[in-house]
Amino acid sequence: MFKKMSMLAAVVVALAVLLTGCGGSAGKEQVMRVAIGGEPQSLDSAKATGVPEGNYLQSMFEGLTELDTQGLPVPAAAEKWDVSADGMKYTFHLRANKWSNGDPVTARDFEFAWKRLLNPATAAEYAYMLFPVKGAEAYNNGKGSVDEVGVKAVDDNTLEVTLEKPTAYFLVLLSHQSTYPVNQKVVEANPDWAANVETLVGNGPFKLVEWVHGSKLSLAKNDQYWDKDKVKLDKLEFNLVEQTATALSMFENNQIDFVWEPPMTEAERLKQEKKLQFSKLLGLYYYEFNTKKAPFDNVKVRKAFALAIDREALVKNVLHDVHKPAYAFIPYGFTNPETKKDFREEGGDLFKANIEEAKKLLAEAGYPGGVGLPHITLLYNTNEDNKAMAEAVQEMWKKNLGVDVELQNQEWKVYLSARQSGDFQIARARWIGDYTDPMTFGDLILGNGGNNYGKYSSAAYDKLIKSAQLSGDQTLRMQALHDADKVAMDDMAILPVYFYTEWYCMNPKVQGVIMAPTSIYNFKYVTIQK
Repeated sequence: MFKKMSMLAAVVVALAVLLTGCGGSAGKEQVMRVAIGGEPQSLDSAKATGVPEGNYLQSMFEGLTELDTQGLPVPAAAEKWDVSADGMKYTFHLRANKWSNGDPVTARDFEFAWKRLLNPATAAEYAYMLFPVKGAEAYNNGKGSVDEVGVKAVDDNTLEVTLEKPTAYFLVLLSHQSTYPVNQKVVEANPDWAANVETLVGNGPFKLVEWVHGSKLSLAKNDQYWDKDKVKLDKLEFNLVEQTATALSMFENNQIDFVWEPPMTEAERLKQEKKLQFSKLLGLYYYEFNTKKAPFDNVKVRKAFALAIDREALVKNVLHDVHKPAYAFIPYGFTNPETKKDFREEGGDLFKANIEEAKKLLAEAGYPGGVGLPHITLLYNTNEDNKAMAEAVQEMWKKNLGVDVELQNQEWKVYLSARQSGDFQIARARWIGDYTDPMTFGDLILGNGGNNYGKYSSAAYDKLIKSAQLSGDQTLRMQALHDADKVAMDDMAILPVYFYTEWYCMNPKVQGVIMAPTSIYNFKYVTIQK
């Protein structure tokens, strides 16, 4: 299905690499090469879920809003919008723009894309992003009609959206890749449109021109894009490298300009050499329990495994003091709009490591000293840092609980499939905020959440999150989210390990990357200094 490069094309690319060197600094073309993850799970915005996929799509598509340097929503595909006095209706006025194939981008493309995302047949994990829209959740759950969904193209340039209730963070949601438009004509003509270079059309600053599986995604400036004059890069190349050590080696050999999350084992050296950079990140590294399978269907077992981990030692010895130990669910980085304080600092720690308590809980669950526990496997995706973390935690569980845990690593796509299908007992996971409101974590483990692979379910938790989703009162919203955070940790719905700080290496000649705290980067304004 995918065309391989011809020998001539390969020679041309090789010459281009030689001429442009590190990011095109030696040639006329502006070229940036990025390593931010491996082969995409999907390039269909309704089906993509990972951070790498979000970055690939960010460059090829554009939603109604995008995030600025402060993580706040600003106009993108929508030039402006009007909001009714009661906060229930948004009217978006679209810019004149074209798809990369020359078709006009219309409000109908947004309406089609959103209803496709919500369609139960699409099975989109991010369908819940649009649940604030009137009738959206009912349609997605099979209890309502598509005709009752509150999104309507008034004309080619006007999109009218009606909400269930005022939603304080709605404009932030619309920067997320799941809400991007898709070309209705293209999608309906070919179910596999997003898997083919010839049919994957976007409305963003760059367009896909080559896809070498397991190797690279090559993008070129989209000459149909409404704001093309501000796009200075001629080419943007994503190197599909899963091994971060390989990516770092490429960076240090001037083969790429940006490497995302280089190996932790290199952190001290990279800091000393002033190559490692940091930025704000709304992220949590955690282990996900399959709460529907023994032994992790028992809250006491979950708590025992959580309390038996020394996170301070992990941060120092494995993470080289790059990140922070996590003693709660919702991370640092969110600002309470009423108090102007950090949400996590307000809430404080919700539990502490306690080996004696962990042993007691395990015994109360019927497994004294780990005796009687079924065989337990910890699943993680292939990555040097994930391996080091898993080995350290494995040793702590053995030492502190007397429990033997087998480690199993899988390549990214296989690992995602295993988690999505529930084929795991405990699995490495991470969540990077999709938008700059604590709700981006709060709704992750709702009982019906599309990304709630561990199937945690709590009526009390769901009620608190629903109240925070539907309230326009920020004081009430923040309190409900704090209360939900406590419920989740009382149940040990997931096992928090550490809160992220974003770390990366970037060629100092690269200027203009917008480093959103969601790990989805905007390369539209990048220039390569000569």
